[in-house]
Amino acid sequence: MPERYGPWDRIYDLFRRWQRDGIWARIVTQLQAQADAKGLITWDVNVDSTICRAHQHAAGAVKRGISRRNRPVVSPSSRLTTASDAPEAD
Repeated sequence: MPERYGPWDRIYDLFRRWQRDGIWARIVTQLQAQADAKGLITWDVNVDSTICRAHQHAAGAVKRGISRRNRPVVSPSSRLTTASDAPEAD
């Protein structure tokens, strides 16, 4: 940052304040409107799969295994009793 602008932290504080207040968004919007009025902007958009990708699960891929987030929390002392663990009745 050139010294003539002052300390960098003051510049950053001003930048963040303008960002929070929406000043940068208004500047961009105004500049776009002026350029569009002069015919300087072509509003063509092209998106293809080389730059826009979905996660494999968003595309329908099958998940394998159980996610740790979805596993029930079971402590070792609260283990389920199976038929082979149950005491035999006489």
